[in-house]
Amino acid sequence: MDQIALITNLQERAAALIGAERDLFVVEVRIKPTNNVKIYIDGDQGVSVDKLVSYNRKLYRQLEEEGVFPNGDFSLELSSPGLDEPLKLHRQYVKNMGRPVEVILVDGAKKEGVLQVVGDTQIELTETKGKGKKMETHTHVIPFSEIKATKIQIKF
Repeated sequence: MDQIALITNLQERAAALIGAERDLFVVEVRIKPTNNVKIYIDGDQGVSVDKLVSYNRKLYRQLEEEGVFPNGDFSLELSSPGLDEPLKLHRQYVKNMGRPVEVILVDGAKKEGVLQVVGDTQIELTETKGKGKKMETHTHVIPFSEIKATKIQIKF
C-alpha cells in the first residue's frame, strides 16, 4: 500500500472508531519513515486522555490483527493536537473562536488578534494596539485562501 492510500486507510479507520461520538473528529494522520503513526483527534469540547488511550488500544489491535504493517513494525500514537500545532480544519477554527491567534499569510505577513468570526470562506480577527487613550482596535478579514498557518497564542 502506498503512503497516500495508507494515510487514507488510517483516517477512515480512526473516523469509524470515533464515529459514535459526534463531537470528535480526525484532524490529521502522519506517518514517519520508521512507521511511527501519529493520528490527531480533536473534539468540539476537547477530547479526554482516557478516550484517546481507549481508541489507541482498539486501533492498534485492529492494525495488528489485519497485518496492515507487515512484520508488525509500527508504533501508534493517538493525540489531540497541541497548542503548537496549526489549525487545519474549519471545525477547529470554530472551536477556537474568542481565542488569540497568530495567522501567517501565504505572502509571509503575520496578523495577530482574537478570532471573532469564522465564515465559510474567511475569518475575522480583532487586533488591539496601544493602551489607554491611544488604544486602537482593528478588524482583519482574511480569506482562507490567503492563510498559510494559524496557531493559537498563549497570553499571560
